[in-house]
Amino acid sequence: MSDQEIKNINSDDNLGQLKVTDEVIAIIAGLATVEVDGVFSMSGGLTGGIAEVLGIRNLSKGIKVDIKGEKVEVNIYIIAEFGARIPDVAWNIQEKVKKVVEKMTGMEIIEVNIHVQGINVPK
Repeated sequence: MSDQEIKNINSDDNLGQLKVTDEVIAIIAGLATVEVDGVFSMSGGLTGGIAEVLGIRNLSKGIKVDIKGEKVEVNIYIIAEFGARIPDVAWNIQEKVKKVVEKMTGMEIIEVNIHVQGINVPK
């Protein structure tokens, strides 16, 4: 995974650059997403499921990040709780992820796309 440049820390003195990987942004977005009511889990596909069976917690599971300069697009794949109003859940995820990622990285979030991959139906 390649590092993506965010911005110069101090452009007048050119002290250096701050770089953040896609993985870091995905972890931030994932942590923000699971805090939203109505989200049962992230949908990470086969490799995410294997990691969980082995006891490895993948904090970026179900998140795809695309960085373009200082702008970020995020795609989030979730399993929703049965009975949750999906449009409200999606809106709350979008708002929370945008706020948290922008605050922590200083990058502009231009898109947060929510993909509902399933519904958790209680037995």
